[in-house]
Amino acid sequence: MAVLRFPAEDRMIDDESEIGLALAGLGIEYERWNLSRVAADSSADAVLSAHADEIEAMKQRGGYRTADVIDVNPETPGLETMLARFDKEHTHDEDEVRFILAGRGIFFLHIGGRVVSVEVGPGDMLRVPRGTTHWFTLCEDRRIRAVRWFQDTTGWTPHYTGSGVDRGYQPLCFGPAYLGPRAATSIGV
Repeated sequence: MAVLRFPAEDRMIDDESEIGLALAGLGIEYERWNLSRVAADSSADAVLSAHADEIEAMKQRGGYRTADVIDVNPETPGLETMLARFDKEHTHDEDEVRFILAGRGIFFLHIGGRVVSVEVGPGDMLRVPRGTTHWFTLCEDRRIRAVRWFQDTTGWTPHYTGSGVDRGYQPLCFGPAYLGPRAATSIGV
């Protein structure tokens, strides 16, 4: 289940309904979805078929045209390059919608002058509206498998803000300085 953190307030929420309410107040949609319909290692087609009703309902709600399954793990070719595209603050021209099937990652959201982080895991569905400043990274297991929806895949291109806000937050789940600024070292910082 997700964990919502407010680093500047040294506050954490791990209750499903409280997370949903807090994120709704920020304009972010969060739900827990059932994972019991299909085995975690099922094919992408089996996953899409097992969750067809929810996928179609989400398409109707958001005007999405297509959905697919992304499966990233430590052996994924070009993983570091792929992650580097999304670990800096950016926006998209369309919503970013993910239903997490396996693995964990963190969405950092920069909304209203404050940064919150949402650590997502299996069963979490998160919808980040277009134009929301955010960045994303994987947790230490370097694994995520998710259903994702697209209105137009060209709209998913990151538009970097160049603000540098992302440099002030630890890019690892439960890292040593996760709740605040990155730990400075005497070498190179």
